[in-house]
Amino acid sequence: MPSVHVHPGHPFPLGAHPEAGGVRFAVASSIADAVDLCLIAEDGSEHRIGLTERTFGIWHGLVPGVTPGQRYGYRVHGPYDPARGLRCNPAKLLVDPHARRITGTVTDLEATLGYRADPMTGRASHTDSLGHVPLSVVTSLGGPDTGAKPETPFEETVIYELHVRGFTRRHPDVPAHQRGTYLGLTHPSVVDHLLRLGVTAVELMPVHSFVDEPPLLRTGRHNYWGYATLGFLAPHKGYASEPGRETAEFRTMVAALHAAGIEVILDVVFNHTGEGGVAGPTLSMRGLDAPAYYVLDRDGSDVDITGCGNTLDPASPTVVRLVTDSMRYFAGELGVDGFRLDLASALGRPHGGPFDPNSPLLTAITTDPVLSRCKLIAEPWDATGDGYRVGGFAPQWTEWNGRFRDGVRDFWRGRVGVRDLAYRLSGSEDLYAFNTRRPWASLNFVTAHDGFTLRDLVSYDDKHNEANGEGNRDGTDDNRSWNCGVEGATADEAVLALRDRQARNLLATLLLSTGTPMLCAGDELWRTQGGNNNPYCLDDETSWLDWTPTSRAEDMLAFARKVIALRAGSPALRQPEFFDGRPSTTGRPDLVWLAPDGDRMTGADWFDEERRTIGMWLDGSTSLSRDREGELVPDDSWLLLMHAGPSPVDVTLPGGEFGEKFVPVLDTGVRRGTPAVEAALPPRTTLTMPPRSLLLFRTPRAA
Repeated sequence: MPSVHVHPGHPFPLGAHPEAGGVRFAVASSIADAVDLCLIAEDGSEHRIGLTERTFGIWHGLVPGVTPGQRYGYRVHGPYDPARGLRCNPAKLLVDPHARRITGTVTDLEATLGYRADPMTGRASHTDSLGHVPLSVVTSLGGPDTGAKPETPFEETVIYELHVRGFTRRHPDVPAHQRGTYLGLTHPSVVDHLLRLGVTAVELMPVHSFVDEPPLLRTGRHNYWGYATLGFLAPHKGYASEPGRETAEFRTMVAALHAAGIEVILDVVFNHTGEGGVAGPTLSMRGLDAPAYYVLDRDGSDVDITGCGNTLDPASPTVVRLVTDSMRYFAGELGVDGFRLDLASALGRPHGGPFDPNSPLLTAITTDPVLSRCKLIAEPWDATGDGYRVGGFAPQWTEWNGRFRDGVRDFWRGRVGVRDLAYRLSGSEDLYAFNTRRPWASLNFVTAHDGFTLRDLVSYDDKHNEANGEGNRDGTDDNRSWNCGVEGATADEAVLALRDRQARNLLATLLLSTGTPMLCAGDELWRTQGGNNNPYCLDDETSWLDWTPTSRAEDMLAFARKVIALRAGSPALRQPEFFDGRPSTTGRPDLVWLAPDGDRMTGADWFDEERRTIGMWLDGSTSLSRDREGELVPDDSWLLLMHAGPSPVDVTLPGGEFGEKFVPVLDTGVRRGTPAVEAALPPRTTLTMPPRSLLLFRTPRAA
C-alpha cells in the first residue's frame, strides 16, 4: 500500500468509522509515546500508519482509501515498566476496544505474552504476535431493521435465560447450518416454543466477542459460556451461520424476536476481560493503557475482585466511556431491550474500593438518556464478601435476588421455617422497599446457567464436574440441593415421582411469587447436565439442550406453560406495588398469612423454625395492576398453600370472610398441575396435603 496522507479527523466517537472517502480511526491511550495503525492485508502482510494526532489522550486520524472489511490493529510505543503497571509493547498487535467486528482467534499463546520469563520482573517480549491474535475489522452501520421494541412492563415480564449456541445446537427443525447461531433463534419452531411457553424476554448469555483463557488454551479446552470478553462492541463471530455476517444476523435475530413480542436482554461482562491477570496475554487494553482500564496494585499487578484475574476500573473515564458506548450501540443500533450486568458489584467499586451504588459507571448508565430507558439488571455480587450487595443497588436497578434462590431451595428441601420465605413470596420488601423500588426489582430465580439445572437440583446432593478437567474443584459447593434419596440417575419410580413433584414445587413458587421471574432454558424440558454445576468449558451434549420428546419432559413443559399462563392472566399474582395491609374494595387486607388451621399466623408461628406449612391469601379486588391505558385491573383473589414437610398435614381453608368458594386451579402433586377434582370447595373445608406439595385456589370476585 503506498504512503497516504492521514487527515486529523476527530477523536470522538472512538473506534473505526467510515467517512469522507476513508475511515476515521480513534483509540485511547494516555501513556503512549506513539501509536501505529496496522492495516492487515489478505495475505497477512501489514502496513503501518502512524497516528500523529492526539486529543484528550486519544490518538486519531482519517485514513483515505480504507473501506469496510479492512482488518486492522494497533501497536503502541511507550513505557514498559511492570512495577508501575505500564506494559506498552509494539511487538504485540492489539485489538481495538471499540471494534464493531473481531475476527480470528489466539493461535499461539506464547506469542501473545508481553513479557519474557516473568510478568513482573522480566523484560518485554520481542516476539511479534501478528498472525497469532484476533484482528479488528472496519464495519459500516446499518443492516436489517430490528423492529419495534415490545417495551413490556417489568411487572408483566417473564425472563428466559439461554445460550445462543446451546439452545438450538440439537434442535431437529433448525437447518443444520443454522443450529447454534443467531439465525437458529429466528426459526419458527424456536420462536413458537418461546411463545407457547409464555416468556416475554430472552436473556442471552454473553454475545460480545470473547476469547479462550490461558488455562483453557494450554489444555486444549474452550470457553463455552463466554464470560471472557475481548470486544464490547463486537457480536461474537462464533454464533454467525455465515462468517463475517454476525452483526447482520444478530439484527435479524432481534427483529424476529421483536416481531413475536419478545424482548432481548444481553448478559454483559464489563467487570473483567479475557486478558486475565498480569501473566496473561496482551491482546488489547493491557497493551494500550493498563492503568486506564484496570484496577492495579501499587506494584503494578492486577487487583482481582472478580475471580477472573483482572478488574476493570469503574472510576476510570476510559472505562465509563467504553461501557456506555457499548451499551448504547447495542441498545440503539442493534435494537437490544436491556442488559444484565455480570458481577455488577465490581462496577460499583471505584479503584477496587468499597461498594458505592452511585459509582461513576453505575451513575453514567442510569443517567444516560438511552440506557435509562432499558431494562437494567444487576448481578449484585462479585468474588469477594464485601461485594455481596443484594438489595444495595440504586432505584433504577433490578437485581438477581440470590436470597430468593437460596430461601426457596432451603424451604423445599425442608431446612428452614417460613419466616424468610414469606418475604420472598411477597416481593422481598425487606430488600427493595427502602429506596423507592418496586417488587419487580426482585429478579427471582431458582436456577440459572451458573449451578444445577432444575432437574439436577432435585437429583444431586453434590456437584460432579470431573469432565471440566479441574479435578472437581471448580463450581460452588453451596448447592442447597436434595437428591430425594438417591444420587443421580435411578430407576426407582418413587424417587422419580418425588423429584418431579419437588421440581414442580420450585417452579410454581418461582412463578407465583411477586417479583420478576427468570427461568433457565431447558428446565421446562427436564434438561440435565449430569450433576455438573459449572460446565463453562463444555461445548457438547452436557450443555446443549436435548429437544427429544419424553413423557417427563412433556409433562414438565405442560406444567410450566400452565403456571406462566396463570401468572400472565392474573394481575394479583404479579402486583407492581408492595403489599402494605391496605384494605381492598372488599374490606379485606391485600395480603393475609394463614396457618394450617385456616386462621391468621401469630408471632409465635413466624418464629417456629420447625414450621413447614404456610398459606398466602392475595386479595385481587385492588391489585394495583394497570392496563395499557393506565386503568386499574381488578382480579380474582388467590389462596396459595405450601407444605414442605415429609409427612401429610391437614390444612383448613379460611373462613367465609375470604370468599364464598375456593376453586382448585393448581396441584403440584399432579404431573401437569391440573387438579384431579376442580369443583369449588366451601370455606372451612379441611384437606390433607401430601408431603412436599403446593396447592393454588382461585376465589372469583363478585359479579
